[in-house]
Amino acid sequence: MAEPLAERLRPRSLDDYIGQQHLVGEGAVLRRMIDSGRISSFILWGPPGVGKTTLAHIIANKLETPFYTLSAVTSGVKDVRDVIEKAQKGRFFNEASPILFIDEIHRFSKSQQDSLLGAVERGIVTLIGATTENPSFEVIRPLLSRCQLYVLRSLEKDDLLKLLDRAISTDLILKELKINLKETDALLRFSGGDARKLLNILELVVESAKAATESSSEIVVTDDFVVSCLQQNPLAYDKDGEMHYDIISAFIKSIRGSDPDAALYWMARMIEGGEDPQFIARRLVISASEDIGLANPNALLLANAAFDTVMKIGWPEARIALAECAVYLATSPKSNSAYLGIDQALALVRETGNLSVPLPIRNAPTKLMKELGYHDGYKYPHDYPGHFTEQQYMPDELVNQRLWHGQHNPAEEKLYQRMVNYWGKRFED
Repeated sequence: MAEPLAERLRPRSLDDYIGQQHLVGEGAVLRRMIDSGRISSFILWGPPGVGKTTLAHIIANKLETPFYTLSAVTSGVKDVRDVIEKAQKGRFFNEASPILFIDEIHRFSKSQQDSLLGAVERGIVTLIGATTENPSFEVIRPLLSRCQLYVLRSLEKDDLLKLLDRAISTDLILKELKINLKETDALLRFSGGDARKLLNILELVVESAKAATESSSEIVVTDDFVVSCLQQNPLAYDKDGEMHYDIISAFIKSIRGSDPDAALYWMARMIEGGEDPQFIARRLVISASEDIGLANPNALLLANAAFDTVMKIGWPEARIALAECAVYLATSPKSNSAYLGIDQALALVRETGNLSVPLPIRNAPTKLMKELGYHDGYKYPHDYPGHFTEQQYMPDELVNQRLWHGQHNPAEEKLYQRMVNYWGKRFED
């Protein structure tokens, strides 16, 4: 039985690797590291089918170093320790560290990740992790701090078209057939930037066409034919594929747009498709902060409570807590003032650099600091009526800089008016 098309076309070198030129193109950061013959531990973060596993294999082949692989789904702490022991015994003096590739590293438990720390720190192995989830949520901080993080992007249209052309012109099986890619929009749309899924769809379409035509006939691929082949799965939700991102986007936008019916529908699509409930719960927490914010601060409390409930009770009962939270967020007033405020503050910091902290609000734990004027003149707000007195908290260069702008909803109106009462004209928009 022949290997799947996606496996047959897996690139063996960077020259054959499609996409991610910001990382592996001429002069790019990963390319330079690979060409130097020495790499440090890193994590590849990106959607499915963009070449994370392939890139790890190419690096190992290029460096000619031992390559060990573990799946976070099937491996335990003992498996991790066994691989580390093998790597340590098999390494020769001055030889590059063996590579340990961990697929879906976000599924590793804290204890599994802890068991990796020492080996990564001492250089026993060079860790390459692959994840579709934000590592800052799923990877423990000590391990994350020892790894570079590289973000892989969904493949662009030109990349996918190049991959299709390579498939029909170089694959040992497909090149023997007369394949005419008359239309490609449906192939690209259903692939969602996922190379593996694109090749799987192409293989399915070609097999369907072969079954319906004479062996010597030309196989003409059209958008309608692709759609008809894929209609056999009406749910069309793949928690590891392109619809994963489309449907979670629809779910979040439905909450942001205050449509509880649509929010429940898209959540049901995810549940029926086998989505991880923790993934849904995390998105609710993000939505509560980003889209509801100060218009209803209780939203974040409820979202965190829903996340906690999911962790405690699991399926199927957790669906009720998630639904309750989704409806609550969708029907809540909306504000993104905190979201806009922190982004504006980050931009300001990048623009102005490390400005000095005003002396009165500096800490003064030593005699020398006191003599230098640290903390001198600080006014303790609780000593004043209303627990407020005006003083300077921003650097001298940014005294009148505004970052938070209250939005017009009942909750924030109260906050805004309090700031106007405290600070006067500075807060008058």
